[in-house]
Amino acid sequence: MPDRRFFAHAGPFDLATLAKASGVNVDAAVRDLQIHTAAPLVVADERSVSFFADRRYLDDLKATKAAAVFLPQAFAEHAPEGVAVVITPEPQAAWARAALMLHPGRVLDNETAIHPSAVIDEGVVLAPGTVVGADARIGRGTVVGAHTTIGPGVSIGRDCSIGSGVYLGYALVGDRVRLASGVIVGEAGFGVAGSATGAVDVPQLGRVILQDGVTIGSNTCVDRGAFDDTVIGENTKIDNLVQIAHNVVLGRSCVVAAHTGISGSVKVGDGVMFGGAAGIADHLTIGDGARIAARSGLMHDVPAKETWGGMPAKPARQWFRETAWLTKQVAAQTPGRDKGEG
Repeated sequence: MPDRRFFAHAGPFDLATLAKASGVNVDAAVRDLQIHTAAPLVVADERSVSFFADRRYLDDLKATKAAAVFLPQAFAEHAPEGVAVVITPEPQAAWARAALMLHPGRVLDNETAIHPSAVIDEGVVLAPGTVVGADARIGRGTVVGAHTTIGPGVSIGRDCSIGSGVYLGYALVGDRVRLASGVIVGEAGFGVAGSATGAVDVPQLGRVILQDGVTIGSNTCVDRGAFDDTVIGENTKIDNLVQIAHNVVLGRSCVVAAHTGISGSVKVGDGVMFGGAAGIADHLTIGDGARIAARSGLMHDVPAKETWGGMPAKPARQWFRETAWLTKQVAAQTPGRDKGEG
């Protein structure tokens, strides 16, 4: 269930109304089925609508407890008994439209810079131009820079330092967190579904959790989760100009250098280090204490305490051997190279 601090719960809607938003027809027997929430297959319950679009998740479809599922005709027979099936060639796009109806995100509707329902503790400093949304909370001793926006429902702990021009939305922030100027936390992750009328944005219904002692450098972006949370662990330090995508979980005391990009749903253990401009593919797992060299392109899981590098990245010793061999081959085929010419 999306967090009510950040998302409205507009339902229930009958299934026919939700399906109509995507131009999908529903069997008469289930048209009046009441739907309260949108959820992935694995967490959906008897009040939820979900979708199935990838055969890799067939077991999840067979086990789902959803009230209704958008899916292609070819997989209708795999839905559990009692689950209402809504046939569509564009199940994710249909679900996206339904989810947007059920859970619109809360938006700033302040008539004043500081919403009357916001809770501002003693000793908080708000620089000129700061906007604080409804039901937001800011802990004692926190300093917020000029022209920063704190969205509805956001909670910020004690003794934090929030720079100028920061946006914080859909987020829960611990104590002693430092966000440099220009940081963006909680914008929608990059979720897109194809449809006959063009690409459809998939609503991002999760949050961002910044645990105690996190530091994030200027102009870094941390996207909120698609449904689960994006989590940055205690005492993790992130440089300028880093991209953290939706559903990423970074462990404690990680170090992420500038220009690194971590794709969606990557799970990172404690004490992991990323060199500058490392690129991490989605849905990978990186073990505790691993190190990823600068400008690496990581496409595979990394075991704990290993160092990987290269493009595509591989264990460091293998990378060094291959690089040394390649250097020798180039030298052997370049006239005059070993004589110091050129």
